[in-house]
Amino acid sequence: MTSPQGFLGFWETTGSAKTFTHPLDPALLDAYVPRGARVLDYGCGYGRLTAELAGLGYGAVRGVDVSAALIARGRREHPGLELMRCPGFPLPFEDGAFDAALLFAVLTCVPGDADQTAIVGELGRLVRPGGVLYLSDVPLQNDALNRERYARFAERYGTYGVFETPDGGVFRHHPPERLRGLLREAGFSVQKERVGVVGTLDGRTAERLQLIARREPAAPQPSPGPASG
Repeated sequence: MTSPQGFLGFWETTGSAKTFTHPLDPALLDAYVPRGARVLDYGCGYGRLTAELAGLGYGAVRGVDVSAALIARGRREHPGLELMRCPGFPLPFEDGAFDAALLFAVLTCVPGDADQTAIVGELGRLVRPGGVLYLSDVPLQNDALNRERYARFAERYGTYGVFETPDGGVFRHHPPERLRGLLREAGFSVQKERVGVVGTLDGRTAERLQLIARREPAAPQPSPGPASG
């Protein structure tokens, strides 16, 4: 998990003890990401999915998160993983350093537009042209509980879909086109979409949206015209 600095306190305290439940779809991953790929698990939390990737045979996987408490937990629970705390951008990797990146239930923990744009934009820098971003997150829900809390917190946060939980967390659910638009702005083209149901941190269930997006090559620069004179 990750969160902008203003909400980081939750992930250094209460949130760092949570059991994350947003599942990987190994078959979907396998269809787009070969085992030899260099994979970045951004917002890795305590390394749950990083460890699952390693167990599936992905040998070049690195997990990154902003939370010191979550990374410390991950190093205790998965001492063989490469987990790194990176509180800001740019991340300490070269452009195009990865063949693929995971962004799992991360944007739901980041309520601000600018912070979300920065995250996806940084992954656009780090995933090589032709590489893949596998995003899975929570769209706007249509049940009464969620509609009520979206409305209750919309004025406070200026965004419909942001809400607080009783234990101090701040989360965001998204119109699906918001997620697609973030990918487009960062230079990705959506290749595949899947919907399903996942467990949530509070023991409920929610619909989820999975997006597989490919990093497009940079547009070629026009050749200079012939010199006049």
